[in-house]
Amino acid sequence: MPKTRAYSISAEDIAAERERVGGDVDAVNVANVIKLDDLELRDVGPTDVHLRILAASGEHNVDHAALADTVNIADARGGKIYPGNSAVGEVIGVGAQVRKFEVGDIVLTHCNGEPDRFGFPMRIWAYDQPESIGWYAEEAVVGEWQLVKAPLDCGLNLWEMAALPLRAPTAYHLWRRALGIYRVKVSREQQAVVNVMSFGGGVGELFLMLAKAEGHNAYFCSGSPERRAALEKQGITGIDQKAFNRFAARDDVKAFRRHVTELTRGEDMHIICDMLRGPVFPAGFAVQARQGVNVSAGWQLSQVIQYNSTLASVKQITLDHTHYETLIGVEAATELYGGVFKPTVHREIYAFEDLPRAFEEMHQNTQTGIPIIRIATDVPASVRALVP
Repeated sequence: MPKTRAYSISAEDIAAERERVGGDVDAVNVANVIKLDDLELRDVGPTDVHLRILAASGEHNVDHAALADTVNIADARGGKIYPGNSAVGEVIGVGAQVRKFEVGDIVLTHCNGEPDRFGFPMRIWAYDQPESIGWYAEEAVVGEWQLVKAPLDCGLNLWEMAALPLRAPTAYHLWRRALGIYRVKVSREQQAVVNVMSFGGGVGELFLMLAKAEGHNAYFCSGSPERRAALEKQGITGIDQKAFNRFAARDDVKAFRRHVTELTRGEDMHIICDMLRGPVFPAGFAVQARQGVNVSAGWQLSQVIQYNSTLASVKQITLDHTHYETLIGVEAATELYGGVFKPTVHREIYAFEDLPRAFEEMHQNTQTGIPIIRIATDVPASVRALVP
């Protein structure tokens, strides 16, 4: 197969940037770690699909990989990884045994890397799955099982669809587990409408869209006025994190607690989508209602969590750690594009060459929505009308 341009993250570049900033992870410039590289693609096997990548979305696991803050995944993978596990592509070749797709199809990738016997992933593609090559590239070769047909008639544009392949299945998984766990404890007859809150981020937004679509009260706690405004148009109540100093001190958490209690007329939050770590966790824990569920799919900021287990036991609070959806769940989440999932996209669509800057701006938390990278300068006729 020919070579393609693809972005990589190497242990060597991580070490060089760490040395430049004197070991201060907060001072790392992610753009100095993500490098444009040449990659030789593997041959297309009988069950493989050859893709031309049209657009991709920025994902926080790339930030983790570049910072090596929780684990040095590039070093663990042998010194270099090719990231990117959320993209929209055009099929330009198929193996002899491929039946689901044909040349010209527009498809979505997913990041389930190594499913267990229940279908849930033990590893994530283009992150900790050995030998996996990601999709921040101009072309890629993937297994047929890693693709889903893009719902081109769902009402979303191409950039909005590119925002969802990783986030939509994650939110779908979080929501069905969170509500399912809550219903084990509290029946619909006892509490038909529940209060649901998330703390910022693309997954959290979609989580709330699911809750709202099913008739529940949804609250979006974010420091971004643009993202709060976008969700308020969908009937989701905004809460400004900055009004509580992003929960930097105990008094900030107490003030947030009072605000949420007043906002929910004393009920507090029955379901919370959280990172289960970092500064938002104590705030979420403080406003958790009795029998509440706090669910998370992330590990940003830390791998360690601390909380008052006695209080959690008395209040019957459940903390649930998730990862990513099953392949069936990915298909189900894709059916909700446009009807339920209407993502907030950052105002700038980044060029392929600007991908490192996109991730540094994600790291700095300055974006107004989900960052999208346009990889192909020209798109096929089938999606030209979907490019704003």
